Amino acid sequence: MNPALDLPERFNASEYFVDRRLADGEGGRIAFECGDEQVTYAEVAERVNRFGNALRQSLGARMEERVPLLLLDGPEFAYCFFGAIKAGAVPVPLNTLLRPADYEFLLNDSRARVVVVSDSLLPLIEEIPRERLPYLEHIVVAGEARAPASHSLSQVLEAHSPTLAPAPTHRDDVAFWLYSSGSTGRPKGCVHLQHDMVVTSELYAKDILKATRDDRFFSVAKLFFAYGLGNGLYFPFALGATSILLPSPPTPKNVFSIIERYRPTLFFSVPSNFAALLDYRREGRDFDLSTVRHGISAGEALPAPIFERFRIRFGVEILDAIGSTEALHMFIANRPGAARAGSSGQIIPGCEARLLDEAGEAVPAGEIGSLWIRSDAVCSGYWNQHEKTKETFEGQWLRTGDKYRQDEDGYFWYAGRSDDMLKVSGVWVSPAEIECVLVDHPAVREAAVVGRRDKDDLVKPAAWIVLRDGRQGDDALALDLQEFVVSRLAVYKRPRWIEFVTELPKTATGKIQRFKLRESSGTPSKI
Repeated sequence: MNPALDLPERFNASEYFVDRRLADGEGGRIAFECGDEQVTYAEVAERVNRFGNALRQSLGARMEERVPLLLLDGPEFAYCFFGAIKAGAVPVPLNTLLRPADYEFLLNDSRARVVVVSDSLLPLIEEIPRERLPYLEHIVVAGEARAPASHSLSQVLEAHSPTLAPAPTHRDDVAFWLYSSGSTGRPKGCVHLQHDMVVTSELYAKDILKATRDDRFFSVAKLFFAYGLGNGLYFPFALGATSILLPSPPTPKNVFSIIERYRPTLFFSVPSNFAALLDYRREGRDFDLSTVRHGISAGEALPAPIFERFRIRFGVEILDAIGSTEALHMFIANRPGAARAGSSGQIIPGCEARLLDEAGEAVPAGEIGSLWIRSDAVCSGYWNQHEKTKETFEGQWLRTGDKYRQDEDGYFWYAGRSDDMLKVSGVWVSPAEIECVLVDHPAVREAAVVGRRDKDDLVKPAAWIVLRDGRQGDDALALDLQEFVVSRLAVYKRPRWIEFVTELPKTATGKIQRFKLRESSGTPSKI
């Protein structure tokens, strides 16, 4: 533990994030705004207690047992997440965009006896034959339940006591799991501890963003995602602030509507969504983002052109940062007023970073190395993944799998994932560098670059392009893009092939799945 946090050994995260609000006299403050619904901290605390009692009493969930949450963003997520923690169980937020086969794996991997599901997502669970879910005993439905196969969350809450003593957990006990996005295979269950959310709240939300109880948080990243869980739930709860929740998909129309209606002060999104927002316009006056004092980006590196376009159009500086599911939230970040376009920022005080070469030696300033980080919020390991745990964690250090260089001012510049780097003409090439140039072209909305082998079996850059404003790609535009790259970068970094597509394959958290581009049977066709 970080001694500066000075948490007691007996510590339950639900007490810290929920009960403390009432102890500080803030029960009447608005915790959530979701559609036309407003929920106070006192109401959240009561429903947290009711759900915790339900788990202990009628649902039979015991200490340390996992309780998956397949829930759309809404106040119910908080009731179940913190209710499970308070009861000593382990909530496991699940990606809401998967298929039944994925949920079969996740429910069995977590050995869930109880799962909580939004009614619109229930068919995805019902499609799995029950004999293939040997551990599952109870399905609790947020919304309309279909008895006798399931329980209604509202009825479950109503039937149980609004008072609950927290489980006597240790600050290093398991609090919750988060499954990795699984962009390169089966998702891995990251085991997070009771103190982890406190660490990231203190080091990032308070110390970097300088967030206060008067802030209004709005996150495009959903609550099941590590990034969104902080933005939309435990960051505002650490402060007694308000979280604005959007259950529906974060389309540009929906996002702008939420910003103009609810007037958030902190707006969290991902690079692909910032690009989509820039590509969206309406007749007459532009969208009003005047209440947003900081935009925050993570999930992938934010290209400098998107940073500049957003600042010019909306007057909002986007603070790019990097975190991971394993680390829970940010460990490198840009500071307000000191952001550098295209950079992930500087190490967050309380965390450590180092850049190492293939021999495990530190690289000189300005050279690309593999990023390792150390933070008290890093998970204790992967559930039932011993070999992958050994590959990823070494002592107190986390091998992130990202390539970075650090300049003399301490800013980190993303160079790509370790398995995305290309060796072209004997020189290492960063796909992110080429993508950043392509996105600066006025016709380009998004770009992804991977390696392809030419007729001589040599690796060369290939680019997949999503165009802006419904434009159509052709050979002339492909040639123009190649020349545009050469005007900015060395000639060997020119994409040898360019393919125009309507969208790029992504994880639910917005990360481009470059492995799918590498594995695709087709090859970019514009030469």
